[in-house]
Amino acid sequence: MQLIGMLDSPYVRRVAIALKRLDIPFEHQSLSVFRDFNAFSQINPIVKAPTLVTDDEIVLVDSTLILQYLDGISATSLMPKIAQPQALRLTGLGLMACDKTVQIIYERTLRPREKQHQPWLKRVTTQLQATYGQLEQLADALTCNPLMQPDITVAVAWRFTQLYTADVITPENCPKLAAFSTKAEKLPEFVSTPVE
Repeated sequence: MQLIGMLDSPYVRRVAIALKRLDIPFEHQSLSVFRDFNAFSQINPIVKAPTLVTDDEIVLVDSTLILQYLDGISATSLMPKIAQPQALRLTGLGLMACDKTVQIIYERTLRPREKQHQPWLKRVTTQLQATYGQLEQLADALTCNPLMQPDITVAVAWRFTQLYTADVITPENCPKLAAFSTKAEKLPEFVSTPVE
């Protein structure tokens, strides 16, 4: 099994951590959708990270669908059956935090400053702040005991946001999430999967 994409992507990182948590052997190819476009397109012509190439050489995309596949082939599920709606809510909010952080990064880094659309940035920033506000209220449900998909997704999202948009969301605004992330980042699955 091969996981294609860089670990600075929260979507790639959440899959890599889940693979390790499920003890599924895989090879990681750290290809950038920007710098390694041609090499990436040889594996997956749509150049989408993460890409997972299964042992049967089926190419899968989208971290949620990849994780659904991994749950199906593993003896262990990372999505709790008990309190599943809450787990889905936490996972969805974590993914929303990733999405909105990516939108801010792209607007800030891919457009010249004079062409950045400030109303759009304000809207996305408001959405990101609302998402983290909800996650902070629900943070007591994140335990990493055992490490499940909501834990992985939220911790990865927090680290990603702090690395690239720390001016928007600060640990002071979300002390429970900051403490949770610090705890998660010390787990072997996270330590062995550092952001590149």
